[in-house]
Amino acid sequence: MDKLSLVIINSPTATGKTRLAIELAHAFGGEIVSADSLQVYRYLDIGTAKPTVAERNKVKHHLIDVVDPDEEFNAAVFTGQAQKIIEKVNASGKPIFVVGGTGLYIRALTRGIIETPKVDEKIRNYYRGLRDMHGKEYIYDILQKRDKEAALRINPNDAVRVIRALEVLEQTGESIVTIQKKHSFSRSNYNTYKIGLKVERSALKKRIDARTDQMIAAGLLDEVQNLLARGYGAWLKPLQSLGYRQVIDFLNGKQHWERTVELIKRETWLYAKRQMTWFAADQEINWYPAELSAEIAKKVDAFLKEFPAGVPCNIT
Repeated sequence: MDKLSLVIINSPTATGKTRLAIELAHAFGGEIVSADSLQVYRYLDIGTAKPTVAERNKVKHHLIDVVDPDEEFNAAVFTGQAQKIIEKVNASGKPIFVVGGTGLYIRALTRGIIETPKVDEKIRNYYRGLRDMHGKEYIYDILQKRDKEAALRINPNDAVRVIRALEVLEQTGESIVTIQKKHSFSRSNYNTYKIGLKVERSALKKRIDARTDQMIAAGLLDEVQNLLARGYGAWLKPLQSLGYRQVIDFLNGKQHWERTVELIKRETWLYAKRQMTWFAADQEINWYPAELSAEIAKKVDAFLKEFPAGVPCNIT
C-alpha cells in the first residue's frame, strides 16, 4: 500500500495554527488543506477566522468556501474531497499541510470513518422529542449523567451530536468515546507529522478575548445580518455555531450586546477546553510552544526529507 505524507497542524482555537501553517507552507513550497468544519462555508468569514485574501494569495488553500450555509458538509464529505486534493497536490511534488481544529475531520482523514451502529429511528425520535419538549440543556444533562466523558467532548448546544452519543450508548452499552478510542489504534492511511501548539491557559483565554474583540470590530454583526438577509435560516448548523448563534440571539432580543460579547468569549473558551481534551488523547501530536516556529520548521524539514512529496512510501 502506498502512503502519502502529510504535515498536520492541529491544536485548540486561537493558538496560532493559521500563522504557522502559512509560514511553513510558504517556506517549503507547499499547499494547505483546511480541516475546519466552518471555514468550508461561503459568507462565514469573520466569525470563522478564515485566512485573509492576502494569506490565501501567499499560499494556496483548499476546502475553504466550498459550500453554501444550507448545504450538507460532514466528516465523510470532507474526507472524500480532501483525499482527492491530497493525491493531486502530492503528484505535483508539493508538500501538504493539513491545518485545523476540527479533530473529527483529521481523524476521519487519517484513520477512516468510525463504524458506529446504524441509526435507530425510535431511539432518535425519543431523544428529539425530549429536546423539543425540554430544550438542548435537558438532553445534555442526561448525557452528562450517563456518559461524562462524551459530554466533556461535545458542545452542549450541539444537539445532533448529543443525541448521537446517547443513541450509541443505548444501542451498544458503550460510550461513543470508547468506540473512538478503539478505532484510533487502526493504522493511519498516511505518513504524518503532527504538530500541536501549546499556549498557557491564561494566555490562551486572553487570546480568545482579543480575537473576539477583533471579530466584533471587523463587522461580525453585519456579517450575521447579511447572512440572514440572504435568506439563510437561523436554525442552519453553521449559523448555530460559536459567535453566530449568540449574535442571532441578540438580534432576536434575547440578550443585550455586552452580554452577547461576553457569551461569545465564554463559549469559545469552553470550546477550546474541549479541543484540549480531544487533542490530548492523540499521542502522535508533537507539542511545541507557539513561538518556536524555527524549531518546528527544522522538524518538518527532517520529516519531508524522510518522506518527500511525490514519492509515496510503499509498505506492506
